[in-house]
This record gives sequence, C-alpha cells and structure tokens, in this order.
Amino acid sequence: MARILFVLTGATHWTLADGSAHPTGFWAEEAVVPYRVFSEAGHEVVAATPGGVVPTVDRGSLAPEFNGGEEGAAAMAAELAGIAAFQHPVTLSDVSLDDYDAVFYPGGHGPMEDLSADAVSGALLNAALASGKPLGIVCHAPAALLATATGPGGASPFAGYRLTGFTNVEETQAGFADKARWLLQDRLVQLGADFQEGALWAPHTVTDRNLHTGQNPASAGPLAAEILKTLG
Repeated sequence: MARILFVLTGATHWTLADGSAHPTGFWAEEAVVPYRVFSEAGHEVVAATPGGVVPTVDRGSLAPEFNGGEEGAAAMAAELAGIAAFQHPVTLSDVSLDDYDAVFYPGGHGPMEDLSADAVSGALLNAALASGKPLGIVCHAPAALLATATGPGGASPFAGYRLTGFTNVEETQAGFADKARWLLQDRLVQLGADFQEGALWAPHTVTDRNLHTGQNPASAGPLAAEILKTLG
C-alpha cells in the first residue's frame, strides 16, 4: 500500500485584478475523483494545507452543470462529505516527503491565491521532483510551480519540463480571463515550462519523467490513473 499526500489550497477566495475577492477553494472533482482512484486501489491518502486549515470547496464545483445534473451533483457532494482526510488535514509545514510515496495537487482557483506564493509548498514540489516520486498536479494547481524558483537567478527546477494546466482559452470561456491579475498558462511559459495544450475541456494529461500534469477537471481521473500505474 502506498501513502499519497494531497496538497490542497487553504484559500477561500481569489483576488481579482480589480481587488475584489471571488469565493473559491479547491475544485471538487479534482480532489474527489483522484481520492477515489487511489483509495479504491488500496492506497492511503493524507491531506495537507497551509496552516492545517480545513480546505474549502468551491461551491461552483458542486453545481449540477458541472456534475451531469442534480443527481450527479448530490452524489459528488455526498462523496466529498464522506472523505475524512479532507476534514482533518495536516499542516503543510509539518510534512516530511520521506513519509509519502507520491504527491498530488488538486486544482481550483484557490492555488492561484495561496500556493502560487507559498515557499513551503514550493520547497516540497522541488524535493518531490528531485526524489523521482510520482508528482501529480492538475488544472489550476500548477500555479504552485510559481513558488519553486530557487537561487539568485530565480530559476525553477521545472523549467524545460513538458506539462499542461488550465489554458488561457479555457479561462476565457470560464469568464475569468479578463478579470484575473494573471493567467496560469502565461506564467508557466514565463517560468520556462514547455506548456502543451490539449482539446478544450477534454481529458488531457502530460507525463515528463516523474511529473504528471492534467489540463482541466476532466483530466483529474485520467491523471490519477496514470499515477496509479507507477505505484504498482
């Protein structure tokens, strides 16, 4: 049995370009579906957040239109409520990578607010990449890579890696591109990553060495399945 660390945002809002606070958190599908994939395979999932705060779900992610209707939305909410790990997270700064076999970052707009500038998370990501352990990051969670720059030149170990994440076009279609302070795809390109776009809103994953990334919510399940293959 493997032990997998889920790093979730502790943010409850996303600060937009006009200074307003848009309520957000983690995206339900991106946490629940991978949790299901790993736990049904017999693996243990431990959740961690900055400060050990209980992570907030983006209420929009529980809406019927994102869950195949009312029945799907109710099922997603019920499944989320039943995941004890998310209700009792450990404090991110107390985490030792040695205690885990893989690391997974669910998305949602929350990581754009906190994990994008969280030095503890950035150090964990760099250590996970260097360790060779599977590292999964989906949708907006690659924003956390912006906190991985090290050294006097500010270079990131993730520069040059092939990866994906929520695209500029998807952000535009979601209605936030013209409201955001910055766009994820732009920042990842500036970081030096080889950003690879797939079809809009469709499952798309990219694996480069031990880094596994997914483009959007629909990619969360396939991404977890890819990581599962590496765990044996």
